[in-house]
Amino acid sequence: MSLSSHSIELNPGFYIGGPKLTLLAGPCVAESESLCLEVADYMKQLAERFGFNYVFKASFDKANRSSANSPRGPGLEKGLSYLATVKTKYQLPVVTDIHEVCQVKAVATVADILQIPAFLCRQTDLLVAAAETGRVINIKKGQFMAPEDMKSAVEKVRSVGNERVMLTERGSSFGYHNLVVDMRGLATMRQFAPVCFDATHSVQLPGGLGTASGGQRQFAIPLARAAAAIGIDALFTEVHPNPEKAFSDGPNSLNFADIEKLLSQIKVIHDIAF
Repeated sequence: MSLSSHSIELNPGFYIGGPKLTLLAGPCVAESESLCLEVADYMKQLAERFGFNYVFKASFDKANRSSANSPRGPGLEKGLSYLATVKTKYQLPVVTDIHEVCQVKAVATVADILQIPAFLCRQTDLLVAAAETGRVINIKKGQFMAPEDMKSAVEKVRSVGNERVMLTERGSSFGYHNLVVDMRGLATMRQFAPVCFDATHSVQLPGGLGTASGGQRQFAIPLARAAAAIGIDALFTEVHPNPEKAFSDGPNSLNFADIEKLLSQIKVIHDIAF
């Protein structure tokens, strides 16, 4: 099996950075246990059909909502119980966000990948505490960061002996309520660690609805195709059976039909690019 120099073995035989693309996908927020199970069941079958590795994704807390009145999620204890149920029932690795050092140890007992939100990618104490768990660390590139500057974030994780770190591109701020993706950044960051493209947050319109973020999900598929052609190790997408009713990021989330269409196209491109 051909592996890149920065490949991560998440679980025995499960590599991020090998010939199989890794898919991180699920609802933005762990709205309920039933929703998590529904999405995990569908996505596991879909990933197996296309020959992708799959990691279930959902957040127990969205700490940076546009409005104080927006739903944030079930919280640490209940949210981790949902993730644990998914992990056990479907034998899937799981990924979720951490926002504070005090959350790290508890989350690491369940999550296989600890995700550092983009706005926190420079927070040294959070990166180091996450790294010390030995879990895989997925650092989202800040919307305000140059791709080459993410090397320092990677080095913070590696400074405590954890080589299991990856980087995610999720767009850069460009004027008000808009993000753009510089595809050159994927190639730049891939020099430091396995790289993931976040197809759905990259089409988010932060704060675009006034008290909530908007989104342009129609651009998620073409951007993902472009990223796959550049060369990526993982693809991140938010998936919801009914995005219009999602608690968070509905305008940029994909429904089941959309994600199937996306994966069918990405499969062809990734196999050529790899």
